[in-house]
Amino acid sequence: MDLAEKILAAGVVGAGGAGFPTHVKAKSKVEFMLANGAECEPLLHKDVELMINFAPEIVRGMQLMMDSTSARLGYFGIKSKNTQAIEAVQAALEDHPIEICELGDFYPAGDEYELVYSATKRLIPPAGIPLNVGCVVNNVESLYNVARAEEGLPVTEKILTVSGAVRNPSTFFAPIGTSFEDLIRHAGGTTIRDYCIFISGVMMGSFTYDASQAVTKTTSGLIILPRDHYLVKRKDRTDKSRYRIGKSACDQCSYCTEFCPRYLLGYNVQPHKVMRSLVFSETGAGLWNQYAELCCACGLCTLYACPEDLYPKEACDWSKKEMRNQGVKYVQTHPVQVHPVKEGRRVPVKQLIRRLNLQDYNVPTPFIKESLKAESVKIYLKQHTGEKSLPVVDTGSRVKKGQLIARVPEGKLGANIHASIDGLVNSITEDSIRIIAG
Repeated sequence: MDLAEKILAAGVVGAGGAGFPTHVKAKSKVEFMLANGAECEPLLHKDVELMINFAPEIVRGMQLMMDSTSARLGYFGIKSKNTQAIEAVQAALEDHPIEICELGDFYPAGDEYELVYSATKRLIPPAGIPLNVGCVVNNVESLYNVARAEEGLPVTEKILTVSGAVRNPSTFFAPIGTSFEDLIRHAGGTTIRDYCIFISGVMMGSFTYDASQAVTKTTSGLIILPRDHYLVKRKDRTDKSRYRIGKSACDQCSYCTEFCPRYLLGYNVQPHKVMRSLVFSETGAGLWNQYAELCCACGLCTLYACPEDLYPKEACDWSKKEMRNQGVKYVQTHPVQVHPVKEGRRVPVKQLIRRLNLQDYNVPTPFIKESLKAESVKIYLKQHTGEKSLPVVDTGSRVKKGQLIARVPEGKLGANIHASIDGLVNSITEDSIRIIAG
């Protein structure tokens, strides 16, 4: 098997959040390979800890991808503040044609449009992908998994950070399908009784009160916050409430647009104009909706820029959905040109943390070598871009860790899924496979 086939067999997907199957990227031909180790979400540090502790494996995965794609040069995007990670990666590079691209401690330096520009000075076409400018971008954990896939080891574990209101904020490996309740227990339990769980970040992640949900291949970590925290109150509002507030209170100050990272890169994203669609929902929504098409959903407009605590990011989400439903595709006609004040409008992560009232939880989350041992796992059949995987085991089957339990439908985009523990298949539903250890 070539590398792409090994990656497909191992079920490697983008571990940074999107979950795009990595074997597709391994088949492309590019000039540059980029490793994304920026990790901008406040309070999450799993990529940094992975680079510090597993740099040789990550660099090996990157070199394998470079060979597969014929990339002539690689760039490792790491924030300058993460000196231990830089030193570990630098020591592992040896004579590989890979350079470290040091990034400032700004949000969202990890957006692939930002990273490609920082490393290569190339601007991805509007609504395009890195491949359009000769680049492929992989999260550092994806590259770690590529190195393991080359050795025949499938993805069965996820490295993640558990932080916030827990006794032992930390980073560790856990089997795919581990419940959030088990993750929190492994981090010493919560320090509060009534809490909310932010999944994979407070900016771009989701949130839940349900600790029975399970880890997927794209889970970056959990952040535990009190139910009365500012962020929980903001996230817990209904769409109807957000719509009503935005419709009545937006004064078109345009701060949301002026701080938008994509707008500052030269893309026609203008959240303040999208907010007008809330008012002109009957007559002019289509006109204003188009300014949301190129939004990357980083959340900076909603959680940092807006002085009235409105929801321009959510308005962009609504607008993009509406345009998709109507089959409308906005096309930017003017060339992409970086805004002259871009550098002066970057948002430091420390400043963002203060704005979000997270200072008390901004503490180290050291890597714990002892992996979590799960008594049961609930493995979702769709935890990647593409089609849901199809079970290849039956209820009552005994499985071994690493055994294939669901495969990609023939001819479809997707990812294979493997057992993350030894045990008995307890149940199979339309959405998941549950395995009991033993």
